[in-house]
Amino acid sequence: MSQRYLGSQYLQATVMQFSLFAEMGRRAAPIFIAGVLLISSMLCGCQAWRASTAGDRPAAIAASPEWRDGRFRNAEGSHTDLPKALLRALSGAPDDVPASPVPVVMTDPAMLAMAPDSGLRVTWFGHSSTLLEIDGIRILTDPIWSERASPIGWLGPRRWYAPVIALTQFPRIDAVIISHDHYDHLDQATIIAMRHWTNLFIVPLGMGGRLERWGIARTRIVELDWWQSTQVGALAVAIVPARHSSGRLDPRSDHTLWGGFALLGARYRVYFSGDTGLQHAMTEIGERYGPFDLALIESGQYSEAWPDAHLGPEQAVLTAKQVNARVLLPVHWGLFKLAPHAWTEPVERVLAAARCADLKVITPRPGQSVEPTVPRPEDVQRWWPTLRWTSANEKPIVATINGSPAQRFAPTTCPVVPTREAVPD
Repeated sequence: MSQRYLGSQYLQATVMQFSLFAEMGRRAAPIFIAGVLLISSMLCGCQAWRASTAGDRPAAIAASPEWRDGRFRNAEGSHTDLPKALLRALSGAPDDVPASPVPVVMTDPAMLAMAPDSGLRVTWFGHSSTLLEIDGIRILTDPIWSERASPIGWLGPRRWYAPVIALTQFPRIDAVIISHDHYDHLDQATIIAMRHWTNLFIVPLGMGGRLERWGIARTRIVELDWWQSTQVGALAVAIVPARHSSGRLDPRSDHTLWGGFALLGARYRVYFSGDTGLQHAMTEIGERYGPFDLALIESGQYSEAWPDAHLGPEQAVLTAKQVNARVLLPVHWGLFKLAPHAWTEPVERVLAAARCADLKVITPRPGQSVEPTVPRPEDVQRWWPTLRWTSANEKPIVATINGSPAQRFAPTTCPVVPTREAVPD
């Protein structure tokens, strides 16, 4: 079991590295293939991204049930079809990047300085970066303000629009939560810009030493294992299981943990999935911490080649139901190209699946703030262009059971229009 698991984890890391360079690869495939093999080793050895257990509470890591045979492990195995993944990375997909500027909203700092009337507000900044305001506590999730999701400034996935608010314009932030250490979630430049803030950083086990090397004081860092929690004022913050990985393609991959978050206030509860594939723990998360007034669930950057690393749109809707969420905000889309699908496809497929599941979905523009318990027409409007997209019937994303391609979770079923064209407004 450990050999199969280890191989799968290395395959996932390979795919993630190839995504980093896929943009260059399509233009110069031979250079891409040779270069990624060389550069991936260089990137993985980069000191800023290496996890050193010497400074990362080694006793807590060794005591973790998730730490087995010298690395963190998922509760269930994972499968990656490496040849198919590499082919997808090289070929891309139609409309995988916007052809015209994405219609964003410049977030108003004055508005953020005022508490939401309802007590619950979310502002989506693209991908998995959001500001959550829950019962008077402000939480930033997976903030990335850099131009690229990459350790190198001139290479790697480039954001489609500039940040809709400067980091210096935020009101006081109480905590930053980071789901895992991949480049599109843990951004060194953004963290360094927060060195003189006063917020806590709440992260999975193993990430503390990295933040310290970037200038964050140890007293501001809280590292947690799955099912552990801490307090931010009156808000409880728990890390919950996710089915993913950490690190890059090097011998120290998976030396930091990954996870989602349950944010539990006196009035409101929010679930943030982080990056995850479908897992049996979703129902337990709902039983322990639900119902949730809002769920931020990753819905993009998926492929049938890596069915266990990301949910995909239909399984995102299923997860929202399993954790007992009242409202879904699809995240992990709308900022970077990291997978071979049309850039609008995640939200189109989420909406199609949600109609069948009778689930409320909000679709704010990047930079737009929403109070989920106070519905407004603009919170559910179609702001993205009508493009061709592939339906779940054509390319379903169905996770394996314990990494076996022959055994899968039950696929979600929903009658859809049998066409790759999006339905016009």
